Amino acid sequence: MKQGPLPSVDSPDDMTGPTDLPICGPLPTRVGVSGAAPDEPLGVVAVGPAGAERRAVLATLLELDPVMLTVPAGSWLVVRDAKVPTRAAFVPGYRQPHSYGADRDAAGPALARPPRRVELSVPQPLLRHFTLVDVPDTATLGVSGTRVLLEAAGRAGALLFVIAADQAFTAAELNLLAEVAPTSVEVVFAVTPGAAGWAPLTDGTATTEGAGASVPPVGGAETEVDAVAVTVEAHRAALLAAVPALASARWFPVDGADTAADLRRALVGWASREGLQRASVDPPVLPGQQGRVAVAADPGDWSERLDRHARSCAQRIRQHLALELANIHLRAVQEIVFGVGCAGLPDLLDREMAALSLLATAQCDQAVRGIMTDVASQVLGAPPAEGVRRRIAAAVQYGLADHRPGHELDKVLLITSTAGVAELTGLEAIDAAASYPVASRDEVLPPIAVALSGGCWQQWRTPGTGDHSAARAWSQRAVREVELGLSREISRRFEVIRLSLGVVLSDAVDHGILLA
Repeated sequence: MKQGPLPSVDSPDDMTGPTDLPICGPLPTRVGVSGAAPDEPLGVVAVGPAGAERRAVLATLLELDPVMLTVPAGSWLVVRDAKVPTRAAFVPGYRQPHSYGADRDAAGPALARPPRRVELSVPQPLLRHFTLVDVPDTATLGVSGTRVLLEAAGRAGALLFVIAADQAFTAAELNLLAEVAPTSVEVVFAVTPGAAGWAPLTDGTATTEGAGASVPPVGGAETEVDAVAVTVEAHRAALLAAVPALASARWFPVDGADTAADLRRALVGWASREGLQRASVDPPVLPGQQGRVAVAADPGDWSERLDRHARSCAQRIRQHLALELANIHLRAVQEIVFGVGCAGLPDLLDREMAALSLLATAQCDQAVRGIMTDVASQVLGAPPAEGVRRRIAAAVQYGLADHRPGHELDKVLLITSTAGVAELTGLEAIDAAASYPVASRDEVLPPIAVALSGGCWQQWRTPGTGDHSAARAWSQRAVREVELGLSREISRRFEVIRLSLGVVLSDAVDHGILLA
């Protein structure tokens, strides 16, 4: 089916009509901690520096062999409860996960690129309370990986930070914790023995790298002290010197199954409280969810308002994403020239695309909610109640397929080895590109997903492909193709929203009541 021309929004001159419309509202300019939906499954996201034995702590909590928790570098691990043990790798570019055995000796599948996530399902009572998520080491996350982590922690509800006795908080880790501190995310710390057991740092102080904070040793040479308690308190004092908002966070020394029991009980207690709180957010029946809703006597020219909103939001989002892609290209060049080099380009770009996908999805979701609320308010004569808004959203979502046959909105944009962009459609393909999967969405549009194909890893990790100039040119073309692909996708999405919402509200105006 041939697509008709979309409204031009290439310049501010295309904007017509009043300039004081609320339109999209302030769109998010970066991914961060967001509140969890009431039906979002509870989760505990584990993070920390390399060498802190984080995997051993998780294995102790789950009573598993640590080898079972091994995943490819850069991949996330999601552990769930199930009667039958299974393990599967979710790789962008595929609709179905790659399965391999769930026993300790099972070899992983031969993949062209690392999976975005590996899901391990095991029969474990602890996992009935929450899902356990392990992310890459903090030193490998970078700017984009940290943003994806923050988004996941906000949805999961809890963050478990694991650090060793002889390690110090880095500036990046403090920035991460500072962003989480003012939110509703529960932060819990686990301290593990260092290379020399529970001995303090080599210089006798617990420091915070880059923060200038230090804690003197507790007790003198003649005083017998509890080395574990001293170490934990030193780490806590060093953290609070930089992030005082985490004063209420709980700390647990973990050195084996016995000491992990307190941590396990604390996480289960949090899950019980958080589960009750989320269950009480949404009432069984929302206001306006049932019954007829009258239309305003004179709704005015609501269709023109809808057109302006759709065009304006699409333009703003495209501009925001173009700026973000320019920053991504800059970070890619820095990685090539000053970082790992050409071999590190695929990893960095894939993390950047994961964060970009979350940002684009959040911006579209917020803009669509704003459009529906504003235009529906004009048609109904008052802002719609939450139940009414959800009825309109369901009707708009139902009508999306009728307006775009053959042009699916649920697609993944894959960067190819030739710096082009290929498309793979299907909700399964979108799910395979998620680092932390979404159980259910009550938004109108499906998520936006961008990732790198396996060919990019093969190209830049092959010996003899260390030409920095070629890598910079390739990354520039790839980023440009992503910008063009996203621009087309954003325009298409808001065009179908305009058409579908227009049909729903037009029916309401014609019949005098909302039929959704």
